[in-house]
Amino acid sequence: MIPNQWYPILRTDDIKRDAPTGVRRMGEELVLWRDLDGNLVCQSARCPHKGANLADGRLVGNSVACPYHGFRFGTDGACRLVPALGAEGRVPASLRVDTYEVREKYDLVWLWWGDKRAHLPEIELPHELAEHPRPYETITFSRPVHYTRYIESLLEFYHVTFVHRDHWANIIDYTFMYGSWRKLWLDGRERYIAANKIVNHRVDVEGTIIRNTFDQCEEGNPSNTWHFNLLYQAPCMTHVKQGLLEVTTWLVPIDEHHTQAIMRLYEYPLLRMMVPVKPLRPLILRLSLMMEQYVQDQQDNDIMARQEPKVSERGVNKFIAVDEMNAKYLQMRDRLKAEARAESEARAAAEAREAERPPEPVGVDADDPVAAPATGGNGTNGAGNGTANGNGNGAKRARKGARAGGLSKTAP
Repeated sequence: MIPNQWYPILRTDDIKRDAPTGVRRMGEELVLWRDLDGNLVCQSARCPHKGANLADGRLVGNSVACPYHGFRFGTDGACRLVPALGAEGRVPASLRVDTYEVREKYDLVWLWWGDKRAHLPEIELPHELAEHPRPYETITFSRPVHYTRYIESLLEFYHVTFVHRDHWANIIDYTFMYGSWRKLWLDGRERYIAANKIVNHRVDVEGTIIRNTFDQCEEGNPSNTWHFNLLYQAPCMTHVKQGLLEVTTWLVPIDEHHTQAIMRLYEYPLLRMMVPVKPLRPLILRLSLMMEQYVQDQQDNDIMARQEPKVSERGVNKFIAVDEMNAKYLQMRDRLKAEARAESEARAAAEAREAERPPEPVGVDADDPVAAPATGGNGTNGAGNGTANGNGNGAKRARKGARAGGLSKTAP
């Protein structure tokens, strides 16, 4: 997984209104809930008391209550009430859960997975999607494959004529994507299977975005040619445009062995003519997405589930020329992971240096122009910013390192 990135973890509509919502992402159990002002909160779902899942609990005011013993945790992660100790009981400071930064944008819930920062980067989509004018429908489902293999499968399309040729539901692809009107679209399957050569492919990299354009054609028959535009944005977004079809898919790690797919289909330009009743169009899109989930995507996943090794990395595959986009993706993934690791190490080193700084002098004469004055703002006689904080909490923060803000060493 690429650290220090925004990951869409579910749709905004998936958040329950009056109860906590549980998901597993990045190898962690998470609970999401809204406070009384409607603000979204995301926290570690494991109660520190005995490990119950807070997503099975309930909301009480501005807190989520554990289903096991009723411990209540506020929006900052601190335990506010232990019923067994009574309303006036002293709650141990160690009873708290991690709180994660989340945002809502583009009808999705985004989780910041990385180091804590004073200012987080904006959530931005490529201009092709941020400015997309068409309505869309979105579904989400999980697959038992590693997310790197899943992303790879959507960064090339010369597998389609071999994987998707036999299921009866693929007749829709044959008819509308490959069939010719001169033969009443009955030649679709023949043309579909024949178009398996990739030509005119070009890959461009811009920051954390990779764009790939190519033609998939029948060798010796230039009339049977289909143009594709593929797009990848780190850490986990893919987008394909082919003729009338435009689909965006985010492949989000659940853990080392499972991936959550968030798939978004944009309205076909001709759908308004074919289905003049507007309320029916979202239903058509949703049915199309369900067919993709249960037919084409399932066919891909049946193969991916048996791939070895399970995780795709540089050097484990023997790429050919038209796999350039896949190669660029793996290069970018390694680069971004290395940059995030360097940032975390630099931050930990800076905190360690701060922890080793000697304490400010105590009891100096305030009128002495040479001596540094003691301050009490951060602790008595400056000790709060020196000995107590430097040799204690600061050192602990340095040792904590990359875990700050939700970056787990055990995450995929």
